[in-house]
Amino acid sequence: MLSPKYPPLTYILSALFQQLFGKGNNQALLINLLFSAVLLLSVYSLGKVLFNSKIGLWAAGITVLLPRLYQIRLQYLLDTPATVMTVASFTCLTLWHNQKTRRGEWIWTVIFGLCWGLALLVKQSVMFFLLVPLLYLSISYLWQRKWERIGQLITSFLVSLLLWGWWYRTNWLYLFSTAQNSNAIPAAAEGDPTLNTLAAWIYYWNDLPGAVSWGLLLIPLVGWLLHLLGRFPGAGEVENKQAWRSISWLVLYFAGGYLICSAITNKDPRYIMPYLPVLAVFLAYCLVQWRGRWWGMRWLAVGLGLLVLLGKLFPVPVLEDFASVMSPGWLSHPYLGQAYPNAQVIETILQATPYQKATLGVIPSIEAINHNTLNYYGALRDFQVAGRELATKPEALAQDGRSLDWFLVQPQCQGSKLKCNGLAQDSQIAFGDGLAANPEFRSQQTWKLPTDRRLQLYRRRLPSVEVKTLNNAPEKVQLNRITVPERVPPGLPVPVSYEWSGSWEQLASGLVLLTWKSAQNPEAFWINDRGIGRGELQAQMPQNGAFQVIERTAMLPTADLPAGDYYLTATYLNRNTGATYNIPVPPVSVTIDPSATAVAAPELDRVTQLRQLALDLPKGVVGLEPIFKQIDRLNQYDAEHDYLRQAEKTLAYRLANNPGIQELNWRYGLLLSQVLKEDPQGAIATLKQIVKLAPENPYNHAYLAFVYLYNWQPKAAEIALEPALKNNPDIKEFQALKGISYLMQGNLFKGWQIISPILIN
Repeated sequence: MLSPKYPPLTYILSALFQQLFGKGNNQALLINLLFSAVLLLSVYSLGKVLFNSKIGLWAAGITVLLPRLYQIRLQYLLDTPATVMTVASFTCLTLWHNQKTRRGEWIWTVIFGLCWGLALLVKQSVMFFLLVPLLYLSISYLWQRKWERIGQLITSFLVSLLLWGWWYRTNWLYLFSTAQNSNAIPAAAEGDPTLNTLAAWIYYWNDLPGAVSWGLLLIPLVGWLLHLLGRFPGAGEVENKQAWRSISWLVLYFAGGYLICSAITNKDPRYIMPYLPVLAVFLAYCLVQWRGRWWGMRWLAVGLGLLVLLGKLFPVPVLEDFASVMSPGWLSHPYLGQAYPNAQVIETILQATPYQKATLGVIPSIEAINHNTLNYYGALRDFQVAGRELATKPEALAQDGRSLDWFLVQPQCQGSKLKCNGLAQDSQIAFGDGLAANPEFRSQQTWKLPTDRRLQLYRRRLPSVEVKTLNNAPEKVQLNRITVPERVPPGLPVPVSYEWSGSWEQLASGLVLLTWKSAQNPEAFWINDRGIGRGELQAQMPQNGAFQVIERTAMLPTADLPAGDYYLTATYLNRNTGATYNIPVPPVSVTIDPSATAVAAPELDRVTQLRQLALDLPKGVVGLEPIFKQIDRLNQYDAEHDYLRQAEKTLAYRLANNPGIQELNWRYGLLLSQVLKEDPQGAIATLKQIVKLAPENPYNHAYLAFVYLYNWQPKAAEIALEPALKNNPDIKEFQALKGISYLMQGNLFKGWQIISPILIN
């Protein structure tokens, strides 16, 4: 649940390394030493079991000299551990396949299962390369009726399942979105060739010289060709037969991986890296064919590989050109210029807001400065600052401007947009240039970049949340002042400012339930619940425990409120302990008047926005698209998605203590928060209550079925869906849920019978 996008093993191991050696980019990269050791051992073992120990050693050496591998090894990317674990799994599979004793077979059955499970905990793409060898072995053993071997493969799968099953059970739904988000969309943006063209299928073939280098590619292949032509002292017939079996096994691996990777629309040399170490084993076999007086050709290939490595990694003038010829493409020289001010930007924000978490809107998207880089530097400072990319559409960009207090821009950027702002869009650049004239923002600090351009940090003049120190803290949280317009119309956002004071522990863990009640009609009210300081206060207690928190936000009186005066009541709820108490409220009121002039207001707080969005859930599919489009923006503003926890706890408290009041609407809000938090058990319980309150709405039944499917309860989903299908049999989404429930129950024929017409249409 903490790593919903990618499997977590790499991050778990990286955390251990940074606990030992400290936080930072270089410390995180130390994990590649571990992966390199595993890779070299795997390649050596693979070469030894398929050929002999000499070829294993040469294969390990060639692996060190492959340009693509040492390029990626200098960066923190999932592709390195994915490559290592794929090759390690293939090596374990090979060792299992080549065992001669029953005891050895079962030992390597378990080892392969463990390695396979760890590989799937790194990245699911490992199956691109393992799939074909596994299918070949399964079919081969079935054909030969080697049932114990089939049982061992099944056992390996079950052992692996114990490792990867828990993460995939929780996050399996994400896998379906990766096809669009990591494949089709990037491929279109990068102009990758479509699958109906030859260029798509020879993309990685053309990349081979850059990945391997001409010296390490041609010299071994020429040696193998001369060996086949009988130009070297011949090997024995048994040795040749064994070599061809081993080569065929290697071909299964990298040919299967090549075809699968080529069939994926999004092309990137990183994706096919797991075939390179296995290719190194084949190249090592080819290289050692240089025998007799030609044995020196082996060391010529190694020498050329070393020269390419030096030219790729260090700015040696002659070697640079040589390396570019021998291995076309990138050069990865160390940066020797002036440092970019990423750390200084974060430090400036922390000095201005030392007790808060901040979200920084980043407009430049160049290699050294972008939202990901700033987010990383913020993470190094206990995750107090999050860097976020701005929207591109004007309406969403305007919302970003209302929702964020900090922006980083390159003002009045002259010259090429690509060199100046990188991948930033024209709308984002125009927004950044407009901040200088925006009266709501002021320049916080300016830095001169190594490119002689400037970097400008802007902050909102009146921050959404402001924290000040006090001399003494009251025993309980106090509401000292409320600023609100006297007369406002219903149905529109109303600006409001709250000033709280108390101890840090009470403020940082505090949720407040704010109810604006009508003086004339007890049933007329609206709520403004949320965490104190929007949940942006640090959890750690500062040395001085007494503070004042000022919130400048907006609330939303509902459109159906009757005219009249409304007064505030406040309840404190500790999110950690569940303790509550009433908060005295200063005398304040606001008059709802349909004829009143609307007052300019800031963006609604995120918890209020979530509750409002949830009111569209009864509309079904029509309501879902705008909900999740807006949720995407809210998640940008709140890096830890704490607003979901605030909504869940405050709504659960209200439902428990105010039965029958706004129950359906509040349960929809509770449901949305639980679904977004990936809490299927809580969502199922809430949906059961919603179905009782509104059984006539078919989408409520469909939502319940969907969550059951997410939680791997297909039979319960089938039963929950029956009322929806009874009166709405033609809604294709309901049919799809029914078909999926059958598929998950193992009824493949019936499931496909239902789903196939939907896919065709």
